[in-house]
Amino acid sequence: MKKILGLSVIGLVGAASLLGACSNETGGEEQTTLEVWAMGEEGNNLPKLLEGFTEDNPDINIDVQAIPWDQSHEKLLTAVASGNGPDVLQLGTTRVPEFADAGILLPLDEYMDEYPEFAPENFFDGAVESTQFDGETIGIPWYVETRALYYRTDLLAEAGFDQAPQNWDELKSAAAALSEEDGVYGFSIDLNDPIVPVILGWQNGAEFVDENGNVDVRDEAFVEGLEFYVSFFEEGISSTSGQMDTIEGFRNGVLPMFQSGPWMINLINEQAPEIEGDWDIAMLPGQDTNASVMGGSNLSIFHNSENVDESLRLISYLSQEETQLEWFDIVSALPSNVEAWEDESLSDNPFLETFGQQLTEAKASPQIQKWDSLSGELLRSLERIIVGGADFDEEISNFQDKVSDIMAEE
Repeated sequence: MKKILGLSVIGLVGAASLLGACSNETGGEEQTTLEVWAMGEEGNNLPKLLEGFTEDNPDINIDVQAIPWDQSHEKLLTAVASGNGPDVLQLGTTRVPEFADAGILLPLDEYMDEYPEFAPENFFDGAVESTQFDGETIGIPWYVETRALYYRTDLLAEAGFDQAPQNWDELKSAAAALSEEDGVYGFSIDLNDPIVPVILGWQNGAEFVDENGNVDVRDEAFVEGLEFYVSFFEEGISSTSGQMDTIEGFRNGVLPMFQSGPWMINLINEQAPEIEGDWDIAMLPGQDTNASVMGGSNLSIFHNSENVDESLRLISYLSQEETQLEWFDIVSALPSNVEAWEDESLSDNPFLETFGQQLTEAKASPQIQKWDSLSGELLRSLERIIVGGADFDEEISNFQDKVSDIMAEE
């Protein structure tokens, strides 16, 4: 039985005006109006992308509601409590488990054969993974992003390295060499980002969440990843201060290596133009794999939509290679469709080509409904070790106990 998220959201129902899809007649032809919820700049720009769809589908009218990202979670909680939602909604990959568990996303498996555009082989594996919950497909990948390694080529060369680090040992050696000067931290790690230690576990062969949905942080491969993570702070290679601006640190050489997503490319070019030609991007250095995390957004259908066929037609259109390339041109969102990456707009850009390679090894964030609670506990445990000096083994053991309690909660 799917369960509805927190009863406290019921009080929000009256605060939202949620319009259902409807039918009307225009120029003698009956039209179906699809309500689409899209977030942030995607919502503001989506009508431009849909001009071709509405021309080819005069029987469908699209009503796009642009919802600011900082309001999207509350808006979705309201939809859960009221049962009133859109026909099609954009959902960030990290939010999939929460709202799939709430039962508001229509399973799409029975429609997959009818729409070849939805075939898993059309998309990056990690993107497909992010659409799966409890053995069901509850969305189709729309656009993607992932993390890669940004590094100062000139400073690495001065430290005696002629290429980006390829594995953990090389990453540690390069970061340590770059950190020899006071006030310089060779590898910047965001202590507030819980996915970083999970990525290290993946790179070392750990799964974090097994096929049965169990979480075992005592797994040797995962523990080794946590030890590697902690060592950067213990050895003074990474800063425990959250006050350092990444781009400014990258520009002045104080933070010569960090991991981030494709949005950083334009930010560096705009805010640090003087280092043009002195930096590059590489795949994350790993162990067993060069795993990273798959981000981006999926497209889902609200569970009680009365316009499922029309919604599927719209999602099919947005999944196509040509449409995704047009979307990239409009908002620079990276295509989830793998064939789109053969287009020269992506393949001829060395930075984006690297991200395309990294996307082939990107994994979906843990697909469990209680990830927010678990990730918060993980960060607090690591902070007690790194900042508070707590015993590593004892803290990890306590964390596993907390994981067991959280997973057992109803």
